[in-house]
Amino acid sequence: MSQQGPLVVVASREHQPSVTSLPDLNIVPVVDVDWSEALKAVEQLQPAAVFVTTTEGAGAAFDSLASQVAAMQPYTPLIVADPITPSPDNALPYSSSNGGFDRLGARLKAALRVRTLHTTVLRRLASNPAAPIRQPDNDPIQDATVLLIGRGAAYPALSVVFGERLGVVGALSIEAAAKHLNARNFDGVIIGEGFTPRVVDALLTVLAEDTRFRNLPIVVATGNLVATYDLPNLEVMSDEPAHIASAFLPLVRQHAFEARLYRTLKSLDAGGLLDPRTGLLTVDAFHRELSTAINQTQSQGGRLSVARFSLDQKQERLLFDAARILSRLMRRMDFGTLENDGSIIVAFPDVEPRNANMIARRLSSVMKHTAHSTKHALRIDPYVALTASRPNDSAKSLLVRLNDEARSAAS
Repeated sequence: MSQQGPLVVVASREHQPSVTSLPDLNIVPVVDVDWSEALKAVEQLQPAAVFVTTTEGAGAAFDSLASQVAAMQPYTPLIVADPITPSPDNALPYSSSNGGFDRLGARLKAALRVRTLHTTVLRRLASNPAAPIRQPDNDPIQDATVLLIGRGAAYPALSVVFGERLGVVGALSIEAAAKHLNARNFDGVIIGEGFTPRVVDALLTVLAEDTRFRNLPIVVATGNLVATYDLPNLEVMSDEPAHIASAFLPLVRQHAFEARLYRTLKSLDAGGLLDPRTGLLTVDAFHRELSTAINQTQSQGGRLSVARFSLDQKQERLLFDAARILSRLMRRMDFGTLENDGSIIVAFPDVEPRNANMIARRLSSVMKHTAHSTKHALRIDPYVALTASRPNDSAKSLLVRLNDEARSAAS
């Protein structure tokens, strides 16, 4: 993979590795520096990535380096071998005792793909400054949702410590986990206690063989793995839940950032009609599309059904999460938007009200069971209102009737 700078390797002088220790990375040049030179080297060289082989002897320089790298554009991965906890938000963990340098190349290349994607987005935005694209500027972890699989004693603690930072979808069995993986996108998978090594091996093998999940951050929170897997962001961490979360969250944040970049590219490809935060149409684009769809329906003598999903919670992270679930599950001919009042409206062209009701109920069920608030005890329970176009309808009259149906459903 091409890159726009060297790999800077940072360590104390006593633990300075030779560049010959990294022969399988196929990345040149590799520049070795100690902690006294690290900040200046990164500023001058503008590396494509930074690898910290040990934080021993770093002192306050480690946090300064992490802050410096986090501010760089485009995204610059910071990979840290055996990071201390709590770790900086952008310190991607790397367990040197689990496979030595064998897995470092895959971890680094996966991170560099995110850098390349970010470079592409920045270039596309710069070449089209008039595009109505609003890049989210909040922490990507606020968009993230992880799948927690387990049923052992550590499950509640893992659920709480991750649930304090991001969305958590729980699964007590492998079968339930498979359903969740097929229903929505995740930014990480935590495999806890309660499964035999054979079951964990089978699960990791399936994840490695499916291109949808191969680059997912995955942590096995108990035991050791004997086999190796084609999973560049796999970590084994037998530690306290708080330490596992601190070390694992940077990988989750990177994946959430990558997903955000993909949505931004899709929005650019659609001429700014898609909201990069949700994957649905922007509000203005939706209303224009709805007017066009109604006119076509009236001229062709068909029906158009519209559903409104009203969530009983108005947390921004939760609303965007639910909207992204719908954007993935909708049929290609359907279109929807996240309204300013927090409701999600989806139009189903050429669908009778009875069939639209069945589709809307299924979508609502998926949201209810897979979209979670930042407060772990709370779950969403969408109110679903449905209406269909009439011969003399306009977009405005249809939406007014839909809003009346929504108020009736809520009461």
